[in-house]
Amino acid sequence: VPILLKDNIDTLDMPTTAGSMALKNNATGRDSPLVARLRAAGAIILGKTNLSEWANFRSGSSTSGWSGVGGQTKNPHVLDRNPCGSSSGSGSAVAAGLAAAAIGTETDGSIICPSAVAGIVGIKPTVGLVPRTHIVPISSTQDTAGPMALTVADAAMILTVIAGSDAGDPASAEADANKADYIKALDANALQGKRIGVARYLAGYHKGTDAVFEKALEDLKAAGAELVELKEPPGREEMNAAEFTVLLAEFKAGLNAYLATTPDTVKARTLDDLIKFNTDNPAELEFFDQSIFEQAAKAPALSDKAYLDAKATAARLASKDGIDKLVAENNIVAIVAPSGGPAWTTDLVTGDHFLGASYSMAAIAGYPSITVPMGNVRDLPLGLCFFGPKWSEAALIGLAYAYEQKSKALTTPKFLPHSP
Repeated sequence: VPILLKDNIDTLDMPTTAGSMALKNNATGRDSPLVARLRAAGAIILGKTNLSEWANFRSGSSTSGWSGVGGQTKNPHVLDRNPCGSSSGSGSAVAAGLAAAAIGTETDGSIICPSAVAGIVGIKPTVGLVPRTHIVPISSTQDTAGPMALTVADAAMILTVIAGSDAGDPASAEADANKADYIKALDANALQGKRIGVARYLAGYHKGTDAVFEKALEDLKAAGAELVELKEPPGREEMNAAEFTVLLAEFKAGLNAYLATTPDTVKARTLDDLIKFNTDNPAELEFFDQSIFEQAAKAPALSDKAYLDAKATAARLASKDGIDKLVAENNIVAIVAPSGGPAWTTDLVTGDHFLGASYSMAAIAGYPSITVPMGNVRDLPLGLCFFGPKWSEAALIGLAYAYEQKSKALTTPKFLPHSP
């Protein structure tokens, strides 16, 4: 099976650049455990895909899909539209038929969003199910790799291969005890009799998306699901603010640790070195700044109370008072919402302009989510996002597969120059 990898995942035979010219010579000579598992299962690693540089954690005004190494990734459905990110090339390549599947990574949205706007399936696993060893990091709390494919079955097959513990990643310690053969979860009747929470508070930002979402809800009901309207848990803004504090601190610590393991051909050994490299190389800063890098450089240590308090706040609001509470109080097995709005026009002058997102709470909690194609607006794909409790991948895959069989919403890219 030919598979592509996001270019922040180490491989024995290719450099790992994270999209930055500072890492163009980062030939680590090592396979990430997930890559070794793919090779052992017979996969052919075709190459690496472009990404939003540094997994979109360099600037607050960035353009998704752009990197100094790879330039601007396009959306194969409508070429002047954005591929989202940060797993931009992985999503576009799978949609365009360049490989059977790809591996992306996510801290918050970077598998779900590019999969949704590419019109494919993306699985963001529970943090720790897939080890992060030898992957350029952002957050030890939220980072994960996951499969991106045309179908739920293909994604489930790949997740089965790459899941499992690895001594190099303490977060994966419980993975062996919680992984499953996800192929066995593929059940066209999985929605029958299941109570599914509807997070309508994560919709309402775009009429076209809302109309497609309502059709998706009808498909869920027709497949036997019982839909339960949910009320939004309090604290979304507080949760997001706490998350950013956590990410800044963990990025600084994690990136410095990763850079310390790179070969001598990589001259930037710290985040401060990278900031100087970008300042000295105008091509890196041609379209947007490095404001997040600069904030992260001033972030507190991982022993600092401000970081620890923010980490506890984000975790509580996303998990205990968020997804866990919604599931328990409403007796539901999963939550659904639009993955996001349609792809926006790529704009290297003013940057991204996202339209809706449903993936953040699961990302911050470290819980699984899956996006499945649910339809289109003017040839721009939309995804339906399923998310749920920790280690609920098998259940979510079953629900997503059953919905996929009912909706049959997968569409082939037309490579239109612009939206009609």
